Amino acid sequence: MNTMNRRKFIQTGLAGLAGFSVMGSKAMNLNFRVPEALMVDQVALGNSGLTVSRIAMGTGTTGGNSASNQTRLGMEQFVKLAHHAYERGINFYDMADMYGSMPYVGNAIKSLPREKVILLTKMWTHDDGSDRIEPVEKVLDRFRSETNTEYFDILLMHCIMRGNWTETRKYYMDAFSKAKQDGIVKAVGISCHNIDALVEAAVNPWVDVIMARINPFGTAMDGSPDAVKAILETAKKNGKGIIGMKIFGEGKHVTDEERQRSIEFALTEGNIHCMTLGLESEAQMDDAIERVMNQIIHI
Repeated sequence: MNTMNRRKFIQTGLAGLAGFSVMGSKAMNLNFRVPEALMVDQVALGNSGLTVSRIAMGTGTTGGNSASNQTRLGMEQFVKLAHHAYERGINFYDMADMYGSMPYVGNAIKSLPREKVILLTKMWTHDDGSDRIEPVEKVLDRFRSETNTEYFDILLMHCIMRGNWTETRKYYMDAFSKAKQDGIVKAVGISCHNIDALVEAAVNPWVDVIMARINPFGTAMDGSPDAVKAILETAKKNGKGIIGMKIFGEGKHVTDEERQRSIEFALTEGNIHCMTLGLESEAQMDDAIERVMNQIIHI
């Protein structure tokens, strides 16, 4: 793969910058590169048995109450963006029930070969003993129907915010394992929002995949960059697939210099296999692909 020899710069308006959660004059000063046709490469996701694109298309920017900035683009624009991602080598789609993004991804993948697409979704969980509206099996049936798929490649417990989850979430662990046994999911794990939860995930044999917050600024993370890096190093040694999130600190670090620093840190120091990025325009996506792949070329 050759490094780029051509750069074009475009000025992006506020509407195209929502995924970075920036406002006002700061947003107006951002430049996004339009690269030549660099393609995102594929990586083994730890010992999960899955091969994924190094970038996943995130669908949960400012997500909650069954909506996100990606779904707020509308179905037509979302599908166009998802297909642009696929054409650039991104075959990995990161969803969650609380984002309301599964029907959108489901519509986007209708025209794509399912065996060439990696689908990750996340389920909200509760402490064992609390009221559960629906059993996991029924929730997964709904998820599959919404996403137009018979199976998910990765199923995560969403946003685990404290330790001891191996005890409090045993019901879900057992149900996820059953879904894995039945071929409804291929790999299981957790999305971490707490350092104790991350420490448990790094060593627990049940976990195939960890989604962890990592950036060089320590913004919206579970601990300092050095602390999280060390835990993820342990997780990697234990064969866990590591997906980095909050690469730009939840949209707080999006100047040209900060974006570059964040990508370099994630790829050279972050102890991750791949990253999920909540991008909202083709310009943002192309810029991220250029930065990631040019960094990979030079590692």
